[in-house]
Amino acid sequence: MEDWQAVASAINGRMAELPMTQQELAERSKVSAATLRELQYATATRKRSARTLAAISQALGWPDDYLRAVLAGTTPPSGGGSAGRADSSSLVLARLDQIHAEVRRLADAVERLAVGVGHADKDTSSGRASERRSPAG
Repeated sequence: MEDWQAVASAINGRMAELPMTQQELAERSKVSAATLRELQYATATRKRSARTLAAISQALGWPDDYLRAVLAGTTPPSGGGSAGRADSSSLVLARLDQIHAEVRRLADAVERLAVGVGHADKDTSSGRASERRSPAG
């Protein structure tokens, strides 16, 4: 008997572990986001090709037949081989590169805001000082 809920749990758990978005998984596996969504929520339990499950398994850093084994209810092959570790490591490194780029972009934005606020504070404080002096006269 096929266990599509187990496949959904395996995919979702691995995506959270890496972390990886559905769009990233779609790009890496070359499987449509619609198909991934069906698998993630176990909404369509129609038969999927071995190639589809293998592509998703590979994109998640698992051996090709990992999700087929999960679906069949058998023990999945260990992802501990050097190829599995290399794939997983490259996914993690790629994600770290993305995070690093985003942090750099945010730091630049904060710096621009700080510079803008610094100029605004100087303009405001000099304007307030002259306002305080003028009503006294």
